[in-house]
Amino acid sequence: MAARRDRTHYLYLAVIAAVVLGIGVGFAAPGVAVELKPLGTGFVNLIKMMISPIIFCTIVLGVGSVRKAAKVGAVGGLALGYFMVMSTVALAIGLLVGNLLEPGASLRLTDEVAAAGEKQASGASEGTVDFLLGIIPKTLVSAFTEGEVLQTLLVALLAGFALQAMGKAGEPVLRGIGHIQRLVFRILAMIMWAAPVGAFGAIAAVVGETGLDALKSLAVIMIGFYITCAVFVFVVLGALLKLVAGVNILTLLKYLGREFLLILSTSSSESALPRLIAKMEHLGVSKPVVGITVPTGYSFNLDGTAIYLTMASLFVAEAMGNPLSIAEQISLLVFMIIASKGAAGVTGAGLATLAGGLQSHRPELVDGVGLIVGIDRFMSEARALTNFAGNAVATVLVGTWTKEIDKARVAEVLAGRVPFDEKTLVDDHAPAAEDMDDLPESREPVKV
Repeated sequence: MAARRDRTHYLYLAVIAAVVLGIGVGFAAPGVAVELKPLGTGFVNLIKMMISPIIFCTIVLGVGSVRKAAKVGAVGGLALGYFMVMSTVALAIGLLVGNLLEPGASLRLTDEVAAAGEKQASGASEGTVDFLLGIIPKTLVSAFTEGEVLQTLLVALLAGFALQAMGKAGEPVLRGIGHIQRLVFRILAMIMWAAPVGAFGAIAAVVGETGLDALKSLAVIMIGFYITCAVFVFVVLGALLKLVAGVNILTLLKYLGREFLLILSTSSSESALPRLIAKMEHLGVSKPVVGITVPTGYSFNLDGTAIYLTMASLFVAEAMGNPLSIAEQISLLVFMIIASKGAAGVTGAGLATLAGGLQSHRPELVDGVGLIVGIDRFMSEARALTNFAGNAVATVLVGTWTKEIDKARVAEVLAGRVPFDEKTLVDDHAPAAEDMDDLPESREPVKV
């Protein structure tokens, strides 16, 4: 086992080296670097093709083993309630910092920038009704072929409840899905060996496209946004995690260090979604809680995107010479946070949501979106990292509130005494599907 861990350790050292090399190539040969973009896109697509089967297997195994369907609904309701509260907190923090910095006051809008803003708005989502209807797949299997997280979540929940109702007759199916889950995670572990190549291509392309000019001119909003995200994660989420679960935010983030490196190199939190599911289960959170909270959080718990939408909206309004009043800020941003639901952690989704929200609510501000097109990829890094951290914390909190987390195991895992199996991404010694009503004595739930 030691040799296996050493090999994966070298893999992530290679990712770091690839990121550094990519930055160097981006600055030294921008034209060549831009042509390397397909390497990063291809790697992210490989990861994304695994998301639907992993979510399906995890949720079906979790829900199918639960004796009372009401408990699954309780977990989902609690998670959604938490997501709405934290989105409101993130909005408030973004508003506060944006009003203090006023980062767009010194910039001017050109015709070229205005055209870029219009282009972003043309590809934005249409509205909340379309989003809700989009949760329903065209066929039972189209959720897997189209890669829609919420569609997969719906199909998996239906399958899980059906197997739950079948009782003993459904047990062979659950065992089969358990074997499929191991296969899917093994494929994911194989794909991860392409991470250095993907990281190199992605970083080289974004540095080659952006260069130093955009970074210098828009440094205020970039730095302010990064600092705001850091404050939210370490202060707000950190305090909540310590108060509710007794877990130190730094130890949790250290445990997820490789996932953060993966997100940083690909600028997409979706690239780490499958590994977050595996690691949260290994940490000691029950399968039903992980299976419901993580995929739902990727669509509804977008703390980083919420902060981005608030600060970027204020930035655009300042740059356009049309600052928003407090009432306009609240109205616009409540509208935009609703519109953002379902815009999972994919590069560019936040920018499209910003443009679409402004177009629907304040169309005269849409042209100003072009001001931040050049640096959106760098801001996307912070959005993705914050969204990921928020979902990891949410999973631990929901597990604690529902008493579906093994506190002793959490301590052992975070202390490094129960290492995560990087080769299979599955804990072979854990039950395939835990019963939320009757956990084994060795996995005694937390008393809160």
